[in-house]
Amino acid sequence: MTNVSPQMQKRLAGLEKDLDYQFQDKALAVTALTHSSYGDGRSKNSNNERLEFLGDRVLGLLTAEKLFEFTNGDEGSMARRLNALVRKETCARVARRANLGAYLLISPSEDRQGGRDKTSILGDVCEAILAAIYLDGGFVAAKAFYDQFWRDEIDAVMSKSTKDPKTDLQEKASAHGYGLPVYTVLERSGPDHRPLFVIEVDIAGLGKAKGTGKSKKDAERYAALHLLENWPEK
Repeated sequence: MTNVSPQMQKRLAGLEKDLDYQFQDKALAVTALTHSSYGDGRSKNSNNERLEFLGDRVLGLLTAEKLFEFTNGDEGSMARRLNALVRKETCARVARRANLGAYLLISPSEDRQGGRDKTSILGDVCEAILAAIYLDGGFVAAKAFYDQFWRDEIDAVMSKSTKDPKTDLQEKASAHGYGLPVYTVLERSGPDHRPLFVIEVDIAGLGKAKGTGKSKKDAERYAALHLLENWPEK
């Protein structure tokens, strides 16, 4: 195991307390916390991108298992719920719940720009921490972390309609005399193998909302969902 400095060990003690998990391999936890900007990109330490890749897959498996166990929906409804539970915005909320931003290793410039609360950075570190726990303690440990920190997200998703939010929004807009929703790509970031889209939906006379997703389709769904959530009460 790679040595970890006493200062870093103190930092990790706070993380472990917040996560209610004790890492056997402290260096693995350090890697999970290390953003690519740390050391202005010249740090000798590995960043968390490889762990984020693994964590994304572990998260998908844990979520699929949970939905298979506790829902009776068809494949389509299960897929929509899974997408809602693994999206970057959900992971960022979990990261905030676990206080991961406080322990991030990022560059001073990224820190000044609010990097500790950026959805993309928090989403990535959340998946990286999940992967680190999986590698350090196995599937049971990863599942315990998931069950603790995704509980509120699962409850929220289970209580919502399983109808595709784009369909739901279009039907609701039509029923209230509004025009068709218009979707616009506002931003595309990230590498080609791991893109992140920000899309805005606009309904004339009603309002706008934004959604973030790993594909255009997912980002459109979340934009529609957010506009539905903010539908004005009359």
